[in-house]
Amino acid sequence: MRGELCIGVASFLSFAATIILIFTQVGQINTSTVPRGVYMARMNVSQYGAALHQALFDPIDGLYTSNSSAPLLEAQGLRQYYNFGLYSHCGYVNATAGICSNKTIGYQYQPYNYLVGDMTANYSIITSSVINGGSFRDSSFLGELTKAAYWLILLGTILAALSFFSGVAKHSLTFFLSTLLAALSSVFLLVGAIIWTAAIQKSNGVSHITIGTTSPTPVGIVVSSGPGLFLTWTAFACMFVSMVPYLISCCTYRG
Repeated sequence: MRGELCIGVASFLSFAATIILIFTQVGQINTSTVPRGVYMARMNVSQYGAALHQALFDPIDGLYTSNSSAPLLEAQGLRQYYNFGLYSHCGYVNATAGICSNKTIGYQYQPYNYLVGDMTANYSIITSSVINGGSFRDSSFLGELTKAAYWLILLGTILAALSFFSGVAKHSLTFFLSTLLAALSSVFLLVGAIIWTAAIQKSNGVSHITIGTTSPTPVGIVVSSGPGLFLTWTAFACMFVSMVPYLISCCTYRG
């Protein structure tokens, strides 16, 4: 009975991790209820226009669009905020109305490029002078980091599923295989989550930029982590803990 309970706990944890990671994978693939609620990072630019107005003392017209179906990256105007998933990013004019970019395997998180891609030429020039350095603007650096993290999280997801299915067959060898797969999945998920966490923290350096000379004001762009990153960390914890009952089952099973 104890052995059945032990392998049951391990199987539950690896299965839970697999389901959690599937939810993480579907984040921002479209704007329906579940995918739009799952994202790795959010870039809130709703106060950027106000910051420019205060710094430049000029009306800021045409910076944003209220058309939720206007295509991204075609200078059609900024959205209020952008959510970034593992395959694409979506721009939203409010809490529910938005549109997503094309889905890409090995998607790269490049918030500066996506920001200026929605601006008309005059505002992209202004933004280039306002954000003239830092990790937020280093799209190549952030893109390569998160591209590597994508593959790590994908491999972690596959290994988590294999760990669960391997443990279904009750044999000491399959329990050992599940332990090994769970360990590898944990490593991949840990590194992937660390990379995304670092990328978000570095890109949020943009929030510390101030503009204006007489009365400096924050730039009005804030980058924050989202539920997708939390889910990735949770899946890592599940897979890490599952190694213990899998290993116990491997060493004690006498079927």
